[in-house]
Amino acid sequence: MSAARHVDVTGDAPYRIDIAPGLLCDGAALAAPLRGRHALVVSDDHVAPLYVARVVAALRSARPDATVAVHVLPAGEASKTLAGFAAAIDALATLGARRDACVYALGGGVVGDLAGFAAACWMRGIDCVQLPTSLLAMVDSSVGGKTAVDLAQGKNLVGAFHPPRAVLVDTATLATLPARELRAGLAEVVKYGAIVDAPFLDWLQARAAALLAGDADALADAIARSCAHKAAIVARDPLEHGERALLNFGHTFGHAIETAQRYGGLNHGEAVAVGMVLAARLSTRLGLATAADGDRLAVLLRTLQLPVALPGGLDVDALLGHMRLDKKADAGGLRFVLWDGAGAARLVGGVDDAAIRSVLSSG
Repeated sequence: MSAARHVDVTGDAPYRIDIAPGLLCDGAALAAPLRGRHALVVSDDHVAPLYVARVVAALRSARPDATVAVHVLPAGEASKTLAGFAAAIDALATLGARRDACVYALGGGVVGDLAGFAAACWMRGIDCVQLPTSLLAMVDSSVGGKTAVDLAQGKNLVGAFHPPRAVLVDTATLATLPARELRAGLAEVVKYGAIVDAPFLDWLQARAAALLAGDADALADAIARSCAHKAAIVARDPLEHGERALLNFGHTFGHAIETAQRYGGLNHGEAVAVGMVLAARLSTRLGLATAADGDRLAVLLRTLQLPVALPGGLDVDALLGHMRLDKKADAGGLRFVLWDGAGAARLVGGVDDAAIRSVLSSG
């Protein structure tokens, strides 16, 4: 069994990330953040049949005085909408949740984003505990307090910063994660090496086979190292006024791909993998990094069985239109997270459309 690991997120709203197998059955750990007597477990119809019963049983065992309700939404990005948010708010209202209630987000990034946003808005903010069950959510969306829903025009356009009260990463859930979703999570793991930790890329290349095979210790180490990087960045820039934007390396391209495909093509991690390669190529075109840096990144992503090329049939103008709605865009034009090479990301503004078109056309 993999040993427990912990990462502390400091700042104005500190919390701890616990990483260990079996946390979804740990009533004491689950109940510790529950200050009141109302708990709403939000999940989706893929994850709920696997884990909701044990979470509810553990909570009720540790807190027999609490009222625990469950809200299940359809799995997939298509549920992360204002309508899905309204349904979660209705569930809190039906529960009679008070200011000391807690929302438990049990699932992947979609559940974490939507449940966290509901917690941020109910009575102007109640506690949320993130219980990520996908690798992608474990290393990215569950940490840092970004919550949001999508609009037809783009991803995560309506949301709020709402740090969780705790993050409990039960690594045993990765045993039931589909192989494609595991690979998608590895894209976000690679991102940390790309933006701040070049040696991590070598570590991942050396352990690629173990990671793809679901080796518990390799995955736990990758999760802890990724969370430590995100925790440090979030502590320094909780509201994304500067450095935190670097966590979006590959995401401006990736989100545009997802939106253009109406969330029915590449999943988030796959789109980010392609986006990182495109961002590296744009960096080379702008004279910031060598082509060899981007080639090395593409090799690692291919080794992890992730896509590195833009899907066919996408219109360049449509992709540019989606990018203009990206949250990093401003009055000065499009901004991208680019790099000077592995481990050295930077935010670059005023990128010329011609350069972007060239990268997309060759991508």
